[in-house]
Amino acid sequence: MTDISPAALRGAVDLSSLRNRPAAPAAGAAAPAGEPGAGSGGGLVFDVTDATFGQVMELSRTVPVVIDLWAEWCGPCKQLSPILEKVVTGLGGRLVLAKVDVDANPQLAQSFRAQSIPLVVALVAGQPVPLFTGAVPEEQVRQVFGQLLELAAQHGVTGTVPTGAQEDDADPAAEPEEPSLPPLHQAAYDAIERGDYTAAIEAYEKALAENPRDDEARAGLGQVRLLHRTQGLDLNEARAAAAAAPTDVDAQFAVADLDIAGGHVDDAFTRLLDLFAAVDGEARTGVRDRLVELFGLVGDADPRVVSARRRLATLLF
Repeated sequence: MTDISPAALRGAVDLSSLRNRPAAPAAGAAAPAGEPGAGSGGGLVFDVTDATFGQVMELSRTVPVVIDLWAEWCGPCKQLSPILEKVVTGLGGRLVLAKVDVDANPQLAQSFRAQSIPLVVALVAGQPVPLFTGAVPEEQVRQVFGQLLELAAQHGVTGTVPTGAQEDDADPAAEPEEPSLPPLHQAAYDAIERGDYTAAIEAYEKALAENPRDDEARAGLGQVRLLHRTQGLDLNEARAAAAAAPTDVDAQFAVADLDIAGGHVDDAFTRLLDLFAAVDGEARTGVRDRLVELFGLVGDADPRVVSARRRLATLLF
């Protein structure tokens, strides 16, 4: 994306109810867990909540704050978050990354109108700036963050925060080296960073062919398939097509995928279960298989999956 501007979200995001929060801690003060300054990335990456967002608003007057709206069940979020953390950490304190769990912080999710996640926005001097939605490759993240820094400089927001780099240099053993990924997993990860989801799918499929019990490859395959299917889809167009053809399997699949990616898990399951009840033959088998795939993405222990499985069993028997 290019030419990002705070005016682009003017009137679209209402942060007024979140401004009256505790002020940010004094510079150099230790931050409690879950507040700015806490977390990984040498203080550059931290969790934020509805209750602590006021501190982030204040911090954005000193340094641009990137907001990552995510959820535990969201596959694309798990692909994107490590990229965001890597790029922010590499910028040496010129940006910070505030992570918002939308399930635990509904007020923030509503204020940012997070209809689809991952959703990445920024704050510059307390003003929201749109960045992007969905998992994007590292190169694009770097490009967008570069534009964000230019925009922040235009508004006089040019501060930095301590990174803890000096401590790391003094103790090389403090940051253990991450174990290398299996070759096919690494190939899939590299392909995702390039935005080549087809190649990532092929790599995960090969990994599963070699080891059908590779749960990480199975999870990765489900996540990247969802990314691939939703790439380029327009939610309004997909909903209109699904409404016009209630038993069109592909049209209903598209909306269900977008609902899963956007956090509307119950809506996705209800749509597909209603579709399962309305079709027969091979179409029914396809709907069941898609449901099972989405169950795996959300997690078998999730109450929404348990409930949907129960209804599916009722429809089957």
